Amino acid sequence: MDLNQARFNMIEQQIRPWEVLDPNVLALLSTVRREDFAPLAHKALAFVDMEIPLGKAPNQVMLAPRVQARMLQDLAVRPTDKVLDIGTGSGFMAALLGHQAASVLSLELDATLAAQAPSNLQKAGVHNVTVRQADGSQGAAADGPFDAILLSGSVAEVPAVLLKQLSIGGRLVAIVGDEPMMRTTLITRNGENSWSTTEPWDCNAPRLTGFAEPSRFKF
Repeated sequence: MDLNQARFNMIEQQIRPWEVLDPNVLALLSTVRREDFAPLAHKALAFVDMEIPLGKAPNQVMLAPRVQARMLQDLAVRPTDKVLDIGTGSGFMAALLGHQAASVLSLELDATLAAQAPSNLQKAGVHNVTVRQADGSQGAAADGPFDAILLSGSVAEVPAVLLKQLSIGGRLVAIVGDEPMMRTTLITRNGENSWSTTEPWDCNAPRLTGFAEPSRFKF
């Protein structure tokens, strides 16, 4: 396989058509080697428009390239930003964020993935990302506030505890809702007790582990 050609095709055929046009994001996807973050058994799938399995659980996946790219574009990370990444997985999104931000704290509940991701990041030359095994649903209040928070998976609703860990002007991007139609949600903190929300595009994704599901019971 010609990896450079496969990477080019991924960007031109999957990512650009999904309205990812930020030149900085496109440049990152050209230079950060996605295949190095895919499990050995699935490296051939690194540039395919699909979720790549990372572990035994069905929700342990690398999200599809177009989804990661558009979430990254929507988050609009700045070079001075402190970022919280929830759901490290293999570390690919953390690597992309690390190239854009001042620092990244990446939380992963699964011990095996949390142990593997730092090696992937080190091999990729990304040194401003800290990976921690922790429950991402609680965030990391002691390390905040954060200028940007990204959830690499879906949740039924965004916990209030995460919104309170945003700095004023900070942004959070998550995939919110239930199948068959979830919405990618961008929440901006405008003031001490003020947030604004937009839902720019539809996207389904596996659930992040550890996040509460609202009760479906009704009288």
